[in-house]
Amino acid sequence: MNIKEKGDFSQGSVSSNVYRLALPIILAELVQVTYNIVDRMYIGHIKNCGTEALTGIGLVLPFITIITAFANLCSYGGATLSAIARGQKDDVKAQKIMENSFTLLCVSGLLLTAFFYFFTSPLVMLFGGDEQTTFYACQYFDIYLTGTVFVLVSLGMNSFINMQGFSVIGMFTVVIGAVLNIILDPVLIFVFDMGIRGAAVATVISQFFSALWVVLFLTKKNIALHISRLYLDKKTTSEIVKLGVSGFLFKATNSIAQAVSNTTLRLFGGPLGTVYIASMSVINSLREIVYQPVMGFIEGAKPVLSYNFGAKKYSRVDKCISFMHRNAFLYCLGVWAVMMFLPKPLIRIFTNDELLIKTCVPCIRTYFCVFFFMSWQTAGQNCFVAMKYSKYSVFFSLLRKVFLIVPLTLILPRIGLGVMGVFWAEAISEIIGGNACHITLYFKVWKPIKEKSSQ
Repeated sequence: MNIKEKGDFSQGSVSSNVYRLALPIILAELVQVTYNIVDRMYIGHIKNCGTEALTGIGLVLPFITIITAFANLCSYGGATLSAIARGQKDDVKAQKIMENSFTLLCVSGLLLTAFFYFFTSPLVMLFGGDEQTTFYACQYFDIYLTGTVFVLVSLGMNSFINMQGFSVIGMFTVVIGAVLNIILDPVLIFVFDMGIRGAAVATVISQFFSALWVVLFLTKKNIALHISRLYLDKKTTSEIVKLGVSGFLFKATNSIAQAVSNTTLRLFGGPLGTVYIASMSVINSLREIVYQPVMGFIEGAKPVLSYNFGAKKYSRVDKCISFMHRNAFLYCLGVWAVMMFLPKPLIRIFTNDELLIKTCVPCIRTYFCVFFFMSWQTAGQNCFVAMKYSKYSVFFSLLRKVFLIVPLTLILPRIGLGVMGVFWAEAISEIIGGNACHITLYFKVWKPIKEKSSQ
């Protein structure tokens, strides 16, 4: 196959196309899982301050989430538009979108670095930090900020590698960063006695080499779409933002929910407020870990879905939607079982603090008690994005996090559930959001596509 024709997904079975893209991505996500486990594990086991350091990470997690939300803006919007343009046989437009996305990521990275440099400390205090935990949070995040552009480029532009059919190359983007981080973490944290700052330095170095790998590949001229210039066009940027805003909101609303959760846990946790924030940090870490494989599968399916949607191959679109939903549900059902029956071994990965372990077990079981419903929302939202139905994806991003989780987090602890109301808020939102997204997808998009495919 000609290297420039590698991204043609209108041939072969839908499942084989998805697996060809998804398996390397999933493998990369599993490596990323290992990185996340090791990173937080080392931080949680820093002598004499592990729990406080882990709490500090939890306090800046909303800010890290905001940064990755900007990567989603371009990977959801730009990569999807490029895939659709390729399906329409318009590689000139597809490349223009990619170059615009790259420039937008670089500019966003510089602006975010400047903003958080001045406002990190007051924001951490505002969202639940005390003097000690804010100290650890700022120690980590001030260094992490120096690599903001690297994070955005490696995360945001890797989708353009996968979209062109080079999922093995995309896999190495993640593997390079993860392996470097796993090696550097213990050396910098313990050997050089840098503590939580060592974890941040390891992350920056790792993301730099991941970003370098992405840029070196995407500037090659023998691939269908390559970066040849910095380019920022108002109309193209508007199209990217319009479609990518759902991916942005998916992360940004997570950040809002995390910040509200931290302040509520501090308020209702009493003397154990810091322990509950540390528990939420463990839960967020576990959620990030277990969710990455299913997101890898969906990232592999999206280019196939977008390409065939652009090519008007509706029977293949129908098969791809069904394939995404079935596999995502089965995976999330498996995650639910593990969280219900094996929470303690998972918590011990991050800490040996018996009080934190005891506190965290019921929190995990509550938080993940209906996790399988999340498969419907995640698969549904990504289907909406892949087929340019961005208004639905935006709505469901806002529905679950802003209109459900935030109010429920504020209300449930005040009507008798106490601190556990924060964790019940997640479960209730998954039931409502997952079902509403699935029903809307079926009647507004999937059913009409089935009708077109049968004509």
